[in-house]
Amino acid sequence: MTASIPISLEVNGERVEASVLPRLNLADFIREHLQLTGTHVGCEHGVCGACTVRVNGDIVRSCLMLAVQAHGGSVQTIEGLSDSGEVADLQGAFRERNALQCGYCTPGMLMAAQDLLKLQAEPSRDEIREHLSGNYCRCTGYQAIIDAVETTAGQRRSRSA
Repeated sequence: MTASIPISLEVNGERVEASVLPRLNLADFIREHLQLTGTHVGCEHGVCGACTVRVNGDIVRSCLMLAVQAHGGSVQTIEGLSDSGEVADLQGAFRERNALQCGYCTPGMLMAAQDLLKLQAEPSRDEIREHLSGNYCRCTGYQAIIDAVETTAGQRRSRSA
């Protein structure tokens, strides 16, 4: 029998203390232990992007990271970005541009899109495509998603000008 390991981390700005099995991945910890179900589990191989979260400022596939690896770190989920208002304009653009249908990929897409917009204020459509290429969507055909990210980038530039 494997012993649990104590971890302490910050999730969406709140300190979390837990004991977890060493092989528990971060996605399952977030969903099952913290009941933050916006982080979706799709392929469990790190290729679909549904489980994308931000760890210490960088986006990662939480299905490929162990919860114990986040010990001492900071994790932000889609709930945290939504609650803080950080992605409100991006969420609005997804809705207005019809960039979501079933919604399964949407949290990961929003996390990746926000990451791009933090890195680059004026990405080209090709750069948007490239940055989102690790996130799969089976419903929208991607065009509307790229439109939504491009629209948000333009609106953010206008507001900061």
